[in-house]
Amino acid sequence: MSTSPRRLLARAGVRPNKRFAQNFLENASAAREIAQLSLAGSPPAMPMLEIGAGTGALTAALLEAGANLTAIEIDPQLVALLCSRADLARAEIVHADALAFDYRTWSQGRHWRAVGNLPYNVATPLMLRLIAMDGGPDCLTVMIQKDVAERLAAVPGTSAYGSLSVAVQYAMRVERALTLPPRSFFPPPKVESSVVQLVRRTEAAARPRDLAMFWKVVRGAFAYRRKTLVNTLALALDLDRAKIVRALQLSDLSPELRGERLDLADFARLADALAEE
Repeated sequence: MSTSPRRLLARAGVRPNKRFAQNFLENASAAREIAQLSLAGSPPAMPMLEIGAGTGALTAALLEAGANLTAIEIDPQLVALLCSRADLARAEIVHADALAFDYRTWSQGRHWRAVGNLPYNVATPLMLRLIAMDGGPDCLTVMIQKDVAERLAAVPGTSAYGSLSVAVQYAMRVERALTLPPRSFFPPPKVESSVVQLVRRTEAAARPRDLAMFWKVVRGAFAYRRKTLVNTLALALDLDRAKIVRALQLSDLSPELRGERLDLADFARLADALAEE
């Protein structure tokens, strides 16, 4: 029996649901590659959570690769389809919304990993939640829009670098893997997709003394991208310009710099200097 998403959906009388931004992976070799990547270096019994199992293309590849797998899916029609597949019997299939799922209760304090072909409309808030939560995944391997992947991995001084880059890289190492064209999915999306792997750092990439100020400065620095740090922080944080200039000088940073030129250590020094002003 064919396990092509297109044919599985047709047999089940199910159409892709625009509400859930569904684009099902049809590239079997890519599914196997993602499965292997997500499991690399993982102890055999480590729990793996697949987010958005869809029709089960990646689910099957994960099971074939030996994953200890729980798969969550928001669409009840697809949950029924997944449960009907005999080849997925070893996976625990759960009907759940990934944005509302109780990850802590599920993981029970264990180390775990997550993987998924994430719907474009929820990918960013979902990743940020998983990264920030206590007891979050050690490793997160996800298929997302190519431009979002570029932002996650961006370095200072590039147009893609922004507050999302800092938020993710603060806690995770970011590695880009493969990029897939729209024809790898059904229905095909309008843009290319990329797989990225986020591996949790053993300690944060920066150590600001005032973490709340650090995040205020990061958000403020990118609020007005064409303005210098002095001007954008004055506007975004309602701070006195002279205070900002002094903090920049104490941080060995030029007042003429823009936010996209600062790395995480620069942001930490600046935040600490502003907190002391």
